[in-house]
Amino acid sequence: MSTLLYITAHPHDDRASYSMAVGKAFLDAYRENHPGDHIVTLDLYKAYIPQIDTDVFSGWGKLRSGSSFDQLSEEEKKKVTRFGELTDQFVAGDKYVFVTPMWNFSFPPLMKAYIDTICTAGKTFKYTENGPVGLLTGKKALHVYACGGVYSEGPGAGSDFGSPYLKRIMSFFGISSFETLYVEGMAQFPDRAEQIKQDAVKHAQEKARTF
Repeated sequence: MSTLLYITAHPHDDRASYSMAVGKAFLDAYRENHPGDHIVTLDLYKAYIPQIDTDVFSGWGKLRSGSSFDQLSEEEKKKVTRFGELTDQFVAGDKYVFVTPMWNFSFPPLMKAYIDTICTAGKTFKYTENGPVGLLTGKKALHVYACGGVYSEGPGAGSDFGSPYLKRIMSFFGISSFETLYVEGMAQFPDRAEQIKQDAVKHAQEKARTF
C-alpha cells in the first residue's frame, strides 16, 4: 500500500477552478484504480501553514543553543511544532500531487510557504561534504497546473517559474520522477476553454491509472 499526499493551493473549488477540476478528476480516478492506497489531502487555504518569521527563527535558535522545548514561547512552540508536523507528513508520503493555478508566472504564495516548511535538513535532505543530498529517493510527484496562457512550450515557456521550481525542489529532496500536467490556454483561447478542460480531465484520468 502506498500513501498519496494530495496538496492543493487554490481558494476556489473544482466548480470554479480549472486546476481543481482536473485535480479532482485525477483523484477520483486514482481512488478507483488504487483502492488499497492511503490518500491524504492537504488544502493549503484551509490548513495552518506558518511562515518563516521571527518566532520560528528564535524558536530554532533556542533549541540549537540547548534550551528545552518547554522554554519556548507559546508562539514559538506552535509554529515550530507545525513545521515538524508538515515535514513528517510529507516524508511519510510515497507519491505527491500538487494542484495549483499559475498566478503572475508562478503558483500562489501559500505553496511557497508550504515548501519552506518541508525543506528540513535531516528529514527531506542532508548536508554532506559534497553538498546537499536528498533523502526521499524512490518517490514520485505530479503537478496539475492551470495557466491562462500557454507555458509548456513556445515563447511562454521561459516565463513559467512555478513548475520548474517545484521540479527543482523535488530533485533537491531526491525525487527525480516529476511530471507537469498543464491545463493551459483557457484565457488565450476562450472559445476552446471547455475543450481544453475536458482534454486535461481525460489526461488526468489516464495518468491516475499508472501513477
